[in-house]
Amino acid sequence: MGSPSKSRLGVLTVGMGAVATTLYAGVEALRRGLTPGIGSFTQMGRVPLAARPGTPSRPVLEMLDLAKPEDMVFGGWDLVETDAYSAAARARVLSPADLASHRKFLSSIKAFRGIADPAFTTRLKVVHAKPPAGRHAQAEAIRGDIRLFRRRNRCARLVVLSCMSVEVYAPLGSAHRSGAAFEAALKADDPSISPSQIYAYAAIAEGVPFINGTPNPTVESPAIRELARRRGVPLAGSDFKSGQTYLKTVIAAGLRNRLLGLTGWFSTNILGNRDGEVLEDPSALMAKKETKTRVLADICRADLYPSLYGGLEHLVTISFFAPRGDNKEAWDSVDLVGWLGYPMQLKINFECRDSILAAPLALDLVLLADLAARDKASGALEWLSFYFKAPVARGGRPPGNDPNVQLALLERHVARLARRRRR
Repeated sequence: MGSPSKSRLGVLTVGMGAVATTLYAGVEALRRGLTPGIGSFTQMGRVPLAARPGTPSRPVLEMLDLAKPEDMVFGGWDLVETDAYSAAARARVLSPADLASHRKFLSSIKAFRGIADPAFTTRLKVVHAKPPAGRHAQAEAIRGDIRLFRRRNRCARLVVLSCMSVEVYAPLGSAHRSGAAFEAALKADDPSISPSQIYAYAAIAEGVPFINGTPNPTVESPAIRELARRRGVPLAGSDFKSGQTYLKTVIAAGLRNRLLGLTGWFSTNILGNRDGEVLEDPSALMAKKETKTRVLADICRADLYPSLYGGLEHLVTISFFAPRGDNKEAWDSVDLVGWLGYPMQLKINFECRDSILAAPLALDLVLLADLAARDKASGALEWLSFYFKAPVARGGRPPGNDPNVQLALLERHVARLARRRRR
């Protein structure tokens, strides 16, 4: 299976905000032995050796040749901050003690200037952007950053992870129908090409796996997926499924398994981080609501169970409330129907730490995408659907949002990779 992991892996994040800096600090804590990898499948997960209940299992770390925390080096792009320490201090995810403990390490991670477009970049005070020299020139500049980072840090391999702010939503158009159309549109400075798509294109052009942890439409683009397949680059996305939506899929799958009806599911989120501020713009909120709302329809399958889910009303709201910071509060009110048509209700209040939940998923995705690249995989990695609200798959057929099905798919693929490793 591919080249060994015992060489330096570079991780470049699009955005150096709360999720990215929490990832950096967590990996540094892992290599210093300060914490176990709580929340991470690659660091603490086990895979059953057979399908039957009670079967023995093995740790993922023993099964796969994953990159080690001590072999990882970080960088990225940002439109606001110039280094990871100042970004982490602004994000206020880490405690003062943790921030001080990691200050030297985080200060050493410098941000490249990002790319901004007023048509897509909203509610951000942009102070650290590349000159607006046209989309093709911006793509070449991002490619140059990737090559420079690789050379400076003597990286054998790279992964690009997008955890940038949500962009104004724009549907994919003719520029995205094929790789050739996209490259022609890039050179023509087509305004339908967003910054997030430029980052994805640049990573693919440099042969680097690209992971989309945001709801911005990138890996969904037929052009991006075609280019990735043609150039032998793995893709994964979209939108981390880390908190409220993960719990929603777990509970919805359990209710469907019991064949209990659903008539309404109301979800609201209160958050005060940079994402919350950006999502105050209705045009940016549209992309986020799209990925958060589609999961129920996919799990409940009203086409198969019309009497149980045919009338389900699903509403999602997101409100910016600065005092919450990164500590999001999520409320769900669920209207159920049971035997003889009797109504019931379920209430869920989740006071979660957004970036604390997302960072271990980001680590898993980086390590598994790197492994996939060494295994010569290309295009959409549907076996990573467990990590996303809107997972993509080969051929455009989604793998579904049932977390039990997704986890089984992930575990089966890990087992296959482990068998290949032993050969």
